[in-house]
Amino acid sequence: MIPIPRPRSFRIALFWRHFANYFVVILIPVIVACTLAHFLVVSLIEKDAQKLNRVIMSRFSEQTDTAFNSLKTNMINMLSTSNIRSLLKEAGDLSGENTQRMELIHALREQLIKLQSDELVTKAYLVFAHHDLVIDVDTYTDKSYYFDFRYPMGAEEKAAYLAKFTNKKMMEFTEPKPDGSALSALMSYPFNTNVPEVYLVVDVSRDKLQRLINIRENWVAGTAIVGSRGEIISSNGVVSDGISRIPSPLAADSGESKFLITNDKAISLVKSGFDDTSYYLSLVDLPTLMKPAHLTRLISWIFLAFFIVVGSFVSYYLSRRMYRPILEIKEGLKSHRSAQVLQMRSDGNDYDVIKRFSQLIISENKQLNQRVTGMFPIVQEHFVTKILLGEYRDALSIETYAGEIGFTYTKKAARTVLGIALHYDPDVYGRLSETSKSFLMAELKERILQLVPSTIWLCGIKSDLLVCVIQKDPFLSRSPEEEANLIRAALQLYGSYFKATIGIGRTVYGIEELHLSYEQAVSVLQRRGLNANVEICSGQSALDSTQCDTFLSVQEVGRILNRCKTRDYDKLLQSAYEMVEEAVRKNATAVQIKYLCTDILNTWVRAVETERKDFNVPFYAGLFDKVNACMTLEEVKRCFREFHELLFQPAKGDERAGKFTDILAYIHEHYDEELSIEQFANSMNMSVGHFSRTFKEEVGEKYVEYIAKYRLVKAKELLLQTDLKMDDIAEKVGYWGRNSFIRMFRKYEGITPAKYRTIHQ
Repeated sequence: MIPIPRPRSFRIALFWRHFANYFVVILIPVIVACTLAHFLVVSLIEKDAQKLNRVIMSRFSEQTDTAFNSLKTNMINMLSTSNIRSLLKEAGDLSGENTQRMELIHALREQLIKLQSDELVTKAYLVFAHHDLVIDVDTYTDKSYYFDFRYPMGAEEKAAYLAKFTNKKMMEFTEPKPDGSALSALMSYPFNTNVPEVYLVVDVSRDKLQRLINIRENWVAGTAIVGSRGEIISSNGVVSDGISRIPSPLAADSGESKFLITNDKAISLVKSGFDDTSYYLSLVDLPTLMKPAHLTRLISWIFLAFFIVVGSFVSYYLSRRMYRPILEIKEGLKSHRSAQVLQMRSDGNDYDVIKRFSQLIISENKQLNQRVTGMFPIVQEHFVTKILLGEYRDALSIETYAGEIGFTYTKKAARTVLGIALHYDPDVYGRLSETSKSFLMAELKERILQLVPSTIWLCGIKSDLLVCVIQKDPFLSRSPEEEANLIRAALQLYGSYFKATIGIGRTVYGIEELHLSYEQAVSVLQRRGLNANVEICSGQSALDSTQCDTFLSVQEVGRILNRCKTRDYDKLLQSAYEMVEEAVRKNATAVQIKYLCTDILNTWVRAVETERKDFNVPFYAGLFDKVNACMTLEEVKRCFREFHELLFQPAKGDERAGKFTDILAYIHEHYDEELSIEQFANSMNMSVGHFSRTFKEEVGEKYVEYIAKYRLVKAKELLLQTDLKMDDIAEKVGYWGRNSFIRMFRKYEGITPAKYRTIHQ
């Protein structure tokens, strides 16, 4: 926007002159003082308040995690040491009478009694997935009787509750019961199977859990445990009154605490150390927590506003008294503004300023009109996108909205949606910036409009999905397949930038039905293969594709494992190529081939895990993500070559020794900080246990002992060379308090630090 020139009005000039003097002499020091108070003092108070909240939440989460981990450990121990496997081996109906079976059931009930002694547990029982049997501490019976009389619930509630006993469960909490008395935690057995035999159910007392998560601070309005879907598992205080479900976007990937401020409340979230998908929540009363900060901010703003008002009033009063001679002229211009402005030609007065200002408004209006005109294509493309996504399905509303944005269309016409999926692989086509992709997409749209003679609408639904709506021309009588071939010719010109696939939707005759054609176009895109050329998919593609076995047979899995044992790695990679190429020859879709590749990679991982322990779960998950991102045969082969080099090449001893040398150097430099073993293990792609064993092999001492001894060496130097207090020395060598420092010093030296200083000085 062009800057508006300052009017040359005599009164305004006087006003600003007086106000400028006042501003320089008085307001600048006041603004500086208020700014310091607002940004420095207030920010320090807010940071201290948030730091206090993080400390309290950290203690709260550690206490709750400890209780849940203890309960989980008890459940795992119960299932691991129980006689469930022996009971399952018994043939026939488990509910029948048999001496050995009764002894096994009695033993299970004793173990349930032991588990139920946990302070959080109110009830524990076993549900057999494939047998009509439930065992608790008092009895064993069939499921119908148990959930009708022993554990009564309604028919719909019982059906929903029994539906939860599927797939693998590792202490998964269910929704709280309607009566609010308890919530249940499920664990399946055997542990590592998706088709478990038995489920251990533990009811956790809501009252005890509420007491466990209670934070006794006057600024904490309430606390809660939030599940993976944002539901509140348990709450204490006013959380359940104010918030029934936490939005899922608050559950971010980061493991750090969150402090989210809304109105007069703040939500403090800390990721659970017990379950990565759940959070601990506290509802903070901001007026109480931030009262000192708010009071300081209010005083600073009132102070500044007072001086501004006083200066403005004085400046206005002085300028008004000096402006009275031209006040009548200004009043007259209000009723005859246009005529008076055209007649005035004097320079340097208010009338000349008004004239130039009116010209400026006209110029700005022209610029605004040009911008609005340039936005019409974007608005219309957004309108078509709304129709394709099914947000506008009523013909009357579509006609109304189209009229508002000047979008013209034929109400009844044959239209077909073509979905163009674009796949960018930086390793094949080179890395493109978002700006380059935008220019490339604009050029591609222009090329399609030039090649296709029919009426066509183009819109980008996603960054990798371009939708083309083609209206059938009654004079050309082209089929959708012929139109797709024309678009393929345009896409082939850009084959060096991306791989493209065209999905043909159904033909519809009303614009309100376009979302049906779009849904089918997106659906048929799932049938695309790994062909590097531009591929056209339609409803006929499903009939042309043959069935392909997307999983490895038992013989193939055994063959791969045998080759791994004999270290015949070259044939291992070649066999993977052959299986993928065979699936391509059978016209398998990309989705089917990815299932096969995932099965092959999973077999490789199983073979490698028995020999190499330096890979962790995130590393393996990254391999599977790379496979799922492949869209051509060459990409799949390149991934398998990369996986083959990573998985079947032994780590070099010299490299490992070099990494441990760097770790020791880091410890020597940062011994006064918190040194987490998990951080070093992750940097070397090792588990904590494997890293600890390897550290002892390379260094000669355990990780914890090495750090403790090095810190004591530095502590001895400070004891003999300085007069620092024990608290200061403990802090400088990495201990949180003097008690832990003295305890560790006595463990390795046999005497206290004070006695050591006395003896050697």
